[in-house]
Amino acid sequence: MTGFAAALALAALSAGQASAPPGVLLEELTWVEAERVLTPDAVVVLPIGAASKEHGPHLKLKNDWILAEYLKNRVRDRASVVIAPTLAYHFYPAFAEYPGSISLRQETARDLVVDVCWSLARFGPRRFYALNTGVSTVRALAPAAEILQREGVLLRYTDLLKVLAPVEKQVARQEGGTHADEIETSMILYMSPSDVDMAKAVNDYHPGSGGLTRDPAKAGMTYSPTGVFGDATLATAEKGRRVTEFLIDAMLREIEQLRRSPLPAPSRP
Repeated sequence: MTGFAAALALAALSAGQASAPPGVLLEELTWVEAERVLTPDAVVVLPIGAASKEHGPHLKLKNDWILAEYLKNRVRDRASVVIAPTLAYHFYPAFAEYPGSISLRQETARDLVVDVCWSLARFGPRRFYALNTGVSTVRALAPAAEILQREGVLLRYTDLLKVLAPVEKQVARQEGGTHADEIETSMILYMSPSDVDMAKAVNDYHPGSGGLTRDPAKAGMTYSPTGVFGDATLATAEKGRRVTEFLIDAMLREIEQLRRSPLPAPSRP
């Protein structure tokens, strides 16, 4: 067991866990315990999951939060990582017309991630993995990674559309869609079935580009009166299991690749 892994195990046991998983939740530690695990060889996972964003009539506003919390705990069970508290707000401009949806400006979301990573990097870690449950979030994470790289910090992040493409081709039966659809609804049916009301699931797929709109006459956007983009009625827990387990394995591979990746040289003193 490496010094870092031993520190993680000690921290987990100190937090009251009789049988410690490989990873540890930063929020459960004291600062003294945190100092032991925030080392230069640590990989810090930063979960991102909207706590208030529309997901149609059948899924809750906290849908992405459910995804992030579930996924981070599955990662914690299999990887020696320090998991930072989940970010409940980020860049979600496509859903602004639906009540309850909250989005930060792209620059704010970018800087939020930069500030969190840099705050923890001060104590040693230089490798961060954004466990990302959004799509538009990538547009803020990419520039955040560029800023951090100039400071000698390496940030990688989940690109859901790219990662899930192979398994979606195998399980999806809908004509198209990417939001509150067959795939996302299936994942929640697998992770947390009590947070899905399939009696309210709908097929609402109108091909288009741009954010979703409730106004059929609005140009440059994708019409969706329900906030669904796809066919949620096709969702099943078994499809969710296949997609979720595929995603977890992919995240774990990306984390281990990050762990082995050389750090960028700072471009400023």
